[in-house]
Amino acid sequence: MQDRLLLSTRKGLFTLARGSGGSWDIEQVAHLASPISITLCDPRDGAVYAAVTHGHFGAHLHRSRDGGVSWQEIAAPSFPAGEVVPQRMPDGDADSTAGPPTKPATLSEIWALEPGGRDEPGVLWCGTIPGGLFRSDDYGDSWSLVRSLWDREERMQWFGGGKDDPGLHSICIDPTDPRRVKVAVSCGGVWASDDAGAEWRCASEGLRAEYMPPDQAYNPIVQDPHLMAACLAASGCLWIQHHNGIFRSTDGAKSWREITAAQPSAFGFAVAVHPHDPETAWFVPAQKDETRVPVNGEFVVSKTTDGGASFQVMRQGLPQGHAYDIVFRHALTVDDAGQCLAMGSSTGNAWVSEDAGESWNHVAQHLPPIYAARFAPEGYGVASE
Repeated sequence: MQDRLLLSTRKGLFTLARGSGGSWDIEQVAHLASPISITLCDPRDGAVYAAVTHGHFGAHLHRSRDGGVSWQEIAAPSFPAGEVVPQRMPDGDADSTAGPPTKPATLSEIWALEPGGRDEPGVLWCGTIPGGLFRSDDYGDSWSLVRSLWDREERMQWFGGGKDDPGLHSICIDPTDPRRVKVAVSCGGVWASDDAGAEWRCASEGLRAEYMPPDQAYNPIVQDPHLMAACLAASGCLWIQHHNGIFRSTDGAKSWREITAAQPSAFGFAVAVHPHDPETAWFVPAQKDETRVPVNGEFVVSKTTDGGASFQVMRQGLPQGHAYDIVFRHALTVDDAGQCLAMGSSTGNAWVSEDAGESWNHVAQHLPPIYAARFAPEGYGVASE
């Protein structure tokens, strides 16, 4: 049973703790009034990392080794001088040699943080806006741009999806072989490496972008995955909540299949995958594009247990009628047992389910907009120096 939940919000990092009677209360607030884009609890040593976005002052990274009681600012990823990013969405001619206009690459947001393998102490991976992938080998004290991905010619065809610049928001590390790394970019598709990032291949085959001209709908470079997640026990099985649908791979992202049975819609931002059952995944559906509110004002979670052949719509404990909560990319999470889930919304509400999503308990309200939700690992707060 989970007893602590970290909520990264527009105005700080909130730690919710389960009380003796089963209620959840705010136990701790860190970085109050600062936007926290993502948080990582490293299960290998208990360290907590918080990405802070300071408006005029840019993106910063902080680390805590005492469960969030105190924080140390550490190095933030930075782009070398002279690096550029494209400024516009490509037209239908993906092979144009003219190339898009560019602007200097400057870190605006840290959008993904993931630990390396169990036997790689100190290794961290970071995804940014603009769409860079960075690696640290010293617990975040320094970072290196993964140039093998950044220097790909195809990167200049990436464009901003949901943000003004391309954003690398998903990093999946194979727990059986940490050299196998997969990332997803909005908009830039899926990329995979089998050698810890030395070489990369585009892994978007089968993804479909209905916002592109018909002859470019399956262009692998311009896909807009909203989030990609893998099953920990079957890392070759991955799920994507895409801008215009849900997609699944069972061959390690060599190919993707569109899931069409989702109800009440296939649009959304978040996806959580059962850690032991690759057939089971959860989504938070909404109406897409200009609307982006729950379908018919009914806030629900959809779940499949058969690989996307069918979906169950779950609403017990969730607001129905005139509900306008949206769950952002990283704001839905599942625990290591696949039984306890949590999610936070754009309107500062948070819910926890202890029965795999069948019912939900409203555990917080009136918080700032919630960007990310993660359960704290067992032993949270007792990391050693």
